[in-house]
Parts: sequence; C-alpha cells; structure tokens
Amino acid sequence: MHDTLMSIQIIPKPANGEDVIPYVDEAIKIIDQSGLKYRVGALETTVQGEMSECLILIQKLHDRMVELEVPSTISQVKFYHVPEGISIETLTGKYDEN
Repeated sequence: MHDTLMSIQIIPKPANGEDVIPYVDEAIKIIDQSGLKYRVGALETTVQGEMSECLILIQKLHDRMVELEVPSTISQVKFYHVPEGISIETLTGKYDEN
C-alpha cells in the first residue's frame, strides 16, 4: 500500500543560461523509470509511493543532474504521509476529466 504523496519541483541551474526544460524533461524521465505512479503538473510533479521510495527518487534525480554536469539544482519537495494509504486520486479525483 502506498502511504506517501510527494510533490517535487526540480529547478536545475545550468551553466551559461541554458534552457532548463531539457533538464526537467530528463528528471521526468527518471521519475517515469522509477515505476512509481506520477502526475506531471504545470509547476511540479506528484509521485505516489512509499516514503522510502520517494526519498530514493529524490537522490536519483539529483544524481542525474550531477551526471549532466548541472552546476547546481534546487528541489522543492512536499510530502503527504498517511500510514493507512493514500493515492493521487484521493486528493484530485473530483477534478479529473471523465
């Protein structure tokens, strides 16, 4: 049972004023490869999983930015932890299009 929702906004600071979107796209690729359920939003991505999986994912995202030689990266992260279980749809289902 998934007990955590994590929203993450990763803000790479590439050298020479490069566009950040290719780096954000790479971060979303890492999230996709994690196998965790996720939803991309306009300013952040929400991930559903176990707390430990979410924490590991943050490390993988930052490791990938280092591999891409991004000089610095900021992440804004929020957690919603419910030991009995939680899903993205619990919070957003009423807004989803049918």
